[in-house]
This record gives sequence, structure tokens and C-alpha cells, in this order.
Amino acid sequence: MIAHMLSSKLDRVVVDTNVLAGALIGRAGSNRWVIRACLEGRLKPLIGQALFLEYEDVLSRKGLYRSSPLSPAERRELFAAFLSVCEWVQIYFSWRPNLPDESDNHILELAVAGGAAAIITNNIRDFHAAELKFPGLRVVTPRELAQEHQ
Repeated sequence: MIAHMLSSKLDRVVVDTNVLAGALIGRAGSNRWVIRACLEGRLKPLIGQALFLEYEDVLSRKGLYRSSPLSPAERRELFAAFLSVCEWVQIYFSWRPNLPDESDNHILELAVAGGAAAIITNNIRDFHAAELKFPGLRVVTPRELAQEHQ
């Protein structure tokens, strides 16, 4: 049912920054599966101004990528490829779901504005604590999503 729900919405998803960073740090795993699924057109990632700036900020943290199998140039190339498959979404209304981490509110707002079927994050606990709920919008970990699609 979950895979069907994603398929019925053209696999529109919001990929949280921790998933992108995790994919760039590790050699394999579910974070990489998510990015690969986006690059292969199996998922349609949505992006907005706040998420783009957050991606850029995290990607500029050199110490974070010490154990990355990718060189800085390869990380930039992968990021550019990822951006090329993203759909830009303009957010016209701030819902303010009052997540425990205020800096995550823009992720939920992007998902609602873009009609996403899911938010993919390694931090589901904070998203489940939202005061404002949106039926039909799932919050899943990369591992859960990868398992659903296998």
C-alpha cells in the first residue's frame, strides 16, 4: 500500500539534508539508495529556497566528510546531478507545524506546498511531534522506504 501511495503521487518526496549528507559520507546503504532512486527517476525530489540553502551549508562543512569515499569535486558533481532532477517548489504559505526543531519546519512546509507523498529523513521523531498534522503525508526513514520498494 505504501509503495502504491508513493506511485500514485508520482513519487514526489522531500529528501531531508541528513539523508543527502549520509549518502555522501557512506559507501552504501539506504541513504545512497534514496539518492540513487532520485537520480534514476524512481523518486521525484522537491526542493525550495530554504532546503537548497541548507543543502549548500551542510555540503560546505569540510570536517563532516573526512570519511567520505568521494572527493570534494565528486561530491559537488553528485550534488549538481541531484539538483538537476529536483523540482523547484515555491512556498507561498507558512504553516508553522511547530516541530521541536524549528529549523525543520521548512521541510514540512515544502512537502505540503509540493504535494509530496513523503518526507524522507533519518530524524522521524521530531516530525512525528508536529502539532499540525497533514493526512496523506508520510514521514519515513531511508531504510523504511528502501525496504518498501524491494
